[in-house]
Amino acid sequence: MSIASMLFRPDLLAKYSANGPRYTSYPTALQFRDNFDPADYLRAAADPGASATDLSLYFHIPFCDTVCFYCGCNKVATKNRAHARPYLERLKREMALQAACFDTRRPVSQLHWGGGTPTFLSHDETAELMAATREHFTLLPDANAEYSIEVDPREASPETIAHLRKLGFNRLSLGVQDFDPVVQQAINRIQPLEMTASVMQAARDTGFHSIGVDLIYGLPHQTVESFSRTLDTMLALAPDRLSVFAYAHMPQLFKMQRQMDSATLPSPQVRLAILQRVVERLTGAGYVYIGMDHFALPTDELARAQAQRTLHRNFQGYSTRAECDLIGFGASSIGKVGDVYAQNIKDLPGYAAAIDAGKLAIARGVRLSADDRLRRDVITQLMCNLELRFDEFEAAYGIHFAETFEPELERLHGFEQDGLVSLAADKLEVRMAGRMLVRNIAMVFDRYLGQQTVERFSRTV
Repeated sequence: MSIASMLFRPDLLAKYSANGPRYTSYPTALQFRDNFDPADYLRAAADPGASATDLSLYFHIPFCDTVCFYCGCNKVATKNRAHARPYLERLKREMALQAACFDTRRPVSQLHWGGGTPTFLSHDETAELMAATREHFTLLPDANAEYSIEVDPREASPETIAHLRKLGFNRLSLGVQDFDPVVQQAINRIQPLEMTASVMQAARDTGFHSIGVDLIYGLPHQTVESFSRTLDTMLALAPDRLSVFAYAHMPQLFKMQRQMDSATLPSPQVRLAILQRVVERLTGAGYVYIGMDHFALPTDELARAQAQRTLHRNFQGYSTRAECDLIGFGASSIGKVGDVYAQNIKDLPGYAAAIDAGKLAIARGVRLSADDRLRRDVITQLMCNLELRFDEFEAAYGIHFAETFEPELERLHGFEQDGLVSLAADKLEVRMAGRMLVRNIAMVFDRYLGQQTVERFSRTV
């Protein structure tokens, strides 16, 4: 029996399809409080016990030259490149404010620029921001760290890629979504194959460690046949990682999605058929199914981390750096320091006003309770390593797992009967058929979920 046939059970995918979190954090951002006290963040940052962990830095660059109609990111669409200068100046001031809160001898082993479109910045501006980062923080050598950037091939020439590598970036994440020209027209993202291919080749020529590509299924005019052609083209390009996301159509939250004709969206049945083809083609081509919508070559660090049970999740998705404290820079960015999550002001004027006043731009957040910490660990282990070893939690938290989670384990019997999990006295394992539904399995342990919140999340399948 092939991996694809074990992974893809249309009856179970239809049965369990629901709205649910992606668990880039637990509790999720819906539980962040507007009355959060930034002093909790400052205390966590100054905790002497944190000095044993590395730092991870995230920079949010919100600007885009054009807007993609499907996008739900926090972004500012503008063709005026001059908007980047004042934002860059404030990022540098924010770095100084944040650096004053931490022991900056702690090494940075992970850095990520996301957006928006980070390559909206000019070559000089990207060099300036990276130089400022090195002034304030201690970045580890190339071989010991992951320095990644999201790149729009429409905004990046081979010269841009060489420039980014020279600055220290060693991993690229490329947005593609679909190669079909009809789909590209419908989503307002015209991106010929040659653009993507030239960027990927430049990344290989300049020694990037890993190239990841994002695709989206469920977009207007997509069919099984058309997306199969996109998959075939992508496999010929051979990225190290692939993320194949399900499009979440929520025009009530994201106004630009109203620009697409909802009548052209594929039906739920076609979406499932596309997903099945994705699993068949990628696993058949030798990619390891990491979980949810992520695939990686066996040689990629992501696959190796899962095999070694060191895979983690943060606000950028799956991560190979498990124990880092994350500092977020820029409008809407989220940090995780110790047991505290803190999110910056989302709108640019509010963010600018806070930084100009010499204050951190934190707007909301949450300090985790003991129960939150336990459940975060449980959900993270499920999402990343696809198993729970009860003795590890009992040793770490001083609990008896079966008693503490008796209601949750009882609910999981239905998943067990459907062949999604295996339950034993000492552990829970996600079976191959359950990997595509790991969000549903993790949701069993989420004490915050209710009918009032689930509709704010995307579909699990």
